Amino acid sequence: MSNTLITKPKKVSIVTLGCEKNTVDSEILMGGLRSTGVELTLDPHLADIVILNTCGFIESAKRESIDSILEALELKKTGNVSEVYVAGCLSERYRSDLQEELPDVDGFFGTQDFEKIIRSIVPNAPQRTGPDLQRFLLGERILTTPKHFAYIKISEGCDNPCSFCAIPIMRGGHRSKSVEEITFEAMILASNGVKEIVLIAQDLTYYGLDINGTRMLSDLLRALVKVNGIEWIRLMYAYPAKFPLDILEVMASEEKIVKYLDIPVQHASTEVLKSMRRGITRTATENIIHTIREKVPGIALRTTLIVGYPTEGEQEFAELEEFVDTMRFDRLGVFTYSVEDGTTAETLGDTHSHEEKVRRQARLMELQRDISSELNQEKIGKTLRVLIDRSEDDIFYGRTEADAPEVDAEIKLTSQKALVVGDIVSAVVTGADDFDLQGDVL
Repeated sequence: MSNTLITKPKKVSIVTLGCEKNTVDSEILMGGLRSTGVELTLDPHLADIVILNTCGFIESAKRESIDSILEALELKKTGNVSEVYVAGCLSERYRSDLQEELPDVDGFFGTQDFEKIIRSIVPNAPQRTGPDLQRFLLGERILTTPKHFAYIKISEGCDNPCSFCAIPIMRGGHRSKSVEEITFEAMILASNGVKEIVLIAQDLTYYGLDINGTRMLSDLLRALVKVNGIEWIRLMYAYPAKFPLDILEVMASEEKIVKYLDIPVQHASTEVLKSMRRGITRTATENIIHTIREKVPGIALRTTLIVGYPTEGEQEFAELEEFVDTMRFDRLGVFTYSVEDGTTAETLGDTHSHEEKVRRQARLMELQRDISSELNQEKIGKTLRVLIDRSEDDIFYGRTEADAPEVDAEIKLTSQKALVVGDIVSAVVTGADDFDLQGDVL
């Protein structure tokens, strides 16, 4: 009889905080860990090891990350958890401070330390570095989204000089993946049943500039539409300044590219935009929006705005209100400004109270609610393509082309036949609320 001691594999839980870019990082890390024999669990209470993939973008996200770290450390004191690791943006940005304030954390890692994390947990894991590691991990990636859609991060970091943003501090300068690598990732996802891919980056429009000095997003799109199995391709986070107009022709002509674009304008006042270092004026912003709508008829536009920026007075906020009312975005989100360490806007201070920021945020969302309601009413009687996301008691819930997963609206459907999650169907809109729709499947 062998005296060899058989040990159970370590059970690891990864807690993901922040944006979809962190979601992709966690999915890649999970795949790498599983390939070494590690067991994964979604429940931190059942884990031996907890990894927190943190966000450090704005103050509220930082607070959420800190609270989550403290909760994991409490599990280390009272539960089964033996090790707690902190990774991601907050760790990249404040590692030395966190090490001093949270000595019970077993290790801190940056935003791209996949190999270091794996080897900390499985010291005898095979050594893989460089592009080969990235390609290997892409192949092992474990989706945490529903299996019919997934995010693809086409680049890392950012070169834009926005005064309010700490992303370049945390994730470095812009670095594009190759067209071949992204297409390879899309093929893997399609082979696993993914129907919709959502392209994400800090700025999609910057794609390719670091490869050959030109913006290559249109080239990437032409390659991705050829991937069998992928039926919807969605574009998120397209910076309005120096927008590459050639992608509009591709969007208009390729059925697989949904008629949707997330274009975060952040503000409408030219003076505020100048202080924000956005590289664009209000007139130029409006012109690019009009051009997009002209070149891609029926396109749904989503944007995000910041209220309470230090140089936003009553007049500048009134301009922003008028802009929202005039431009009539299909989807809109509003953030309240927070001072971020190391950014160029830090020296401007924080001139507005929290209450005033929240008031302005609520005012814009009230405007947008009315706009969304009116736009939805116009859809009644129209036939739309819908991707089925889930079902409950013979009622099906999905998204139209105008709705990105997790952040936008949904349509509630009735159907004479059973539908499968991931199906793309045609449906007639029969009713509308402020944000959501109702319909019947044809």
